[in-house]
Amino acid sequence: MTNNIDHDRLFKELISTFFIEFIELFFPQLMDYLDRDSITFLDKEVFTDVTEGERHESDLVAQVKFRGKESFFLIHVEAQESSRKWFNRRMFTYFARFHEKFVLPIYPIVIFSYSKPKRAAISQYVVDFPDFKVLEFNYQVVQLNRLNWRDFLNQSNPVASALMAKMNIAEKERAKVKAECLRLLITLKLNPAKMQLISGFIDTYLNLNPVEEIQFQEEISTFSQPVQEGVMQITTSWMRQGIEQGIEQGIEQGIERGIEQGIERGIERGIEQGIEQGIEREKTLILRLLKRKLGEINPSLETKIMELSIDDVEALGEALFDFSTVEDLINWLNTL
Repeated sequence: MTNNIDHDRLFKELISTFFIEFIELFFPQLMDYLDRDSITFLDKEVFTDVTEGERHESDLVAQVKFRGKESFFLIHVEAQESSRKWFNRRMFTYFARFHEKFVLPIYPIVIFSYSKPKRAAISQYVVDFPDFKVLEFNYQVVQLNRLNWRDFLNQSNPVASALMAKMNIAEKERAKVKAECLRLLITLKLNPAKMQLISGFIDTYLNLNPVEEIQFQEEISTFSQPVQEGVMQITTSWMRQGIEQGIEQGIEQGIERGIEQGIERGIERGIEQGIEQGIEREKTLILRLLKRKLGEINPSLETKIMELSIDDVEALGEALFDFSTVEDLINWLNTL
């Protein structure tokens, strides 16, 4: 399900945008001596692993100042989405390169975001002999699959809202966790760009199937009215993105069909199918929300809703939170 996800980009974007919040959440002791107004992100370091013959890029390196001093240190954050042998050696190689280039103290951190294995990840690289130890290099580890998402429910922190989606989650809890991630996000009152970043992160890693989607709607129906409205706005934006993706897929399918049917006709047909699929999904979701709020709806009303334009469906999605009875719905439809 997540094979085509650019994990490195998603995690780097999240942590660089909410760098202080990330440190506050997982390493609050750093805040005791870090000057939070001195953060500068450095360019990527690229090196070749001589043993494996692979090129590697560091994910995120921040130069920060010690509080009350004129001296600096580096915080190196590496996001790792798979369990790999000798990753500890690679972390030491990064450390050695940074130390050689910048001659500064380095605070190394790794975020392990894989689902399996769940055993504790290695957090050091050691070189020793029977008679003495040459090196013991240690780094901090955030292993998401060993963290319980419930422990972060009341953390007023945007990074917690996002990363709960990658923590230790039972299959039957996926819908609940997604709802709780969004509930926490709504309470943070971030600007639209940051809201979109985190909500997109959550939706990427908790992409629900139809059964889970119904459970998700049931979960958000238990939230307070303002939170329900906020979550609905987010899910509506996801639907718009889904329609856009449907158009893109339709174009691709249309081009493929175009080889046999004529390119122009194939593209037009593909676009039409992509749009129809996206709009149909949004209308179905709105109907489920209406039934949950108002009870059973007359089939003729269902038909009328399914015939609405996409603009009217989006307006209905916002208006339905003000409905108390089916009559309110009828009166709203009569105004169109």
